[in-house]
Amino acid sequence: MTDPRQVVHSDPEIMGGTPVFVGTRVPVQSLFVYLEAGDSLEEFLEAFPTVSREQAVPRWKSRLLVDSD
Repeated sequence: MTDPRQVVHSDPEIMGGTPVFVGTRVPVQSLFVYLEAGDSLEEFLEAFPTVSREQAVPRWKSRLLVDSD
């Protein structure tokens, strides 16, 4: 599994410290907003081409695990 520290970064100088996907200014929360609205992972990746599948999938899977409890 991908180390979450390699895909998510928080820096006060980037988006006010909001957790973003590494190398982007895309907040991780935006992935969950898309999925909760019924959009697919593919739609999210098309809307945010700077986020790779390898970055998004571990976050998506971790959210599924949390929501299934």
